[in-house]
Amino acid sequence: MAEKRTIARPYAQAVFDLAQKQQDLAKWSGVLALLATIAGDARMQSLINNPKVSDEQLRGIFFEIGGDQLDQQGKALVEVLIENRRLDTLPEIAELYEDYRAEAEKLVQAEVISAFPVSDEQQSAIAEALQRRLGREVSITGKTDPALIGGAIIRAGDLVIDGSVTGHLDRLSQTLSQ
Repeated sequence: MAEKRTIARPYAQAVFDLAQKQQDLAKWSGVLALLATIAGDARMQSLINNPKVSDEQLRGIFFEIGGDQLDQQGKALVEVLIENRRLDTLPEIAELYEDYRAEAEKLVQAEVISAFPVSDEQQSAIAEALQRRLGREVSITGKTDPALIGGAIIRAGDLVIDGSVTGHLDRLSQTLSQ
């Protein structure tokens, strides 16, 4: 949702700036992932959007679930988001933060979706090719989707390469129908 991302952007940027200043990007990735998981839960969403649930109750729930994984700064972030009624943007804040972190670390997260499992050697070859093309370190995760019939789809940031049989058939069908 574009609106939530727009609202989340200044919070993500502020957390990222703080993390850079502290030179602890990984710590904040963990904190934001935890908070996004808590806020993204369907039961929690119903509490966040319930006017009968007080700010103090939300604070208590977040702090209890977060436990020792939430330090003072993590708790302060929760406080600010509660105060500004922005708890529901935590998943977007976490996503944007990871984008900023990847940019700063010159890292691209790539996803390879294939009809059949991709071997380690194939993943390495794909990672090397993407690294040459994008000029960044590439981290690959793999997923299988038998509906692709064969081939693969590679997503790395804004780059999408569809080399699947299904994709080829779709393009062929579009060309023939013109």
